Amino acid sequence: MNVNEAGPVVTDRLELIPVEVGHAEEMARVLGDPALHTFIGGEPEDVDALRARYTRWAKGSPDPGVVWLNRVIRLRSRGSLVGTVQATVGPGPVAEVAWVVGTAWQGRGIAKEAAVAWVAWLRAGGIEEIRAHIHPANTASAAVAEAASLTPTETWRQGEQRWSTTRTTPTPK
Repeated sequence: MNVNEAGPVVTDRLELIPVEVGHAEEMARVLGDPALHTFIGGEPEDVDALRARYTRWAKGSPDPGVVWLNRVIRLRSRGSLVGTVQATVGPGPVAEVAWVVGTAWQGRGIAKEAAVAWVAWLRAGGIEEIRAHIHPANTASAAVAEAASLTPTETWRQGEQRWSTTRTTPTPK
């Protein structure tokens, strides 16, 4: 398998499907709760801002050594979008991942199921190291990372701790 494949990643309850500009309206509602941005930063984006972002993502990374993989999380039983998973791959066989589940769907194991499947799919595609950066107070995201086989490292970036599938050299907080 190649991580550039565009097909869905499917779990028991979810499909991780490539983001399309047409997802912007539904995703604006999913990501619209200001409380969701406590740890991820920023503020909710409106439909137009999400359309612009998804259009940029569709063009791909301007760096030829980097691949952007952006998926929406669709709840299979309802067909509704509930969040996103992302990976920035490269340079080399390294991916930085992130996940966000709308507040209305939190506490149901969706982030865990999506992240576990996403990390497994990336690993099967030849990615050797997978990293996530998590705010130390975001215990829910830390639990998701742990379920996805990432462990905390001693490396910090902008107040967030790196979690990784491999250990790395420490950097100052």
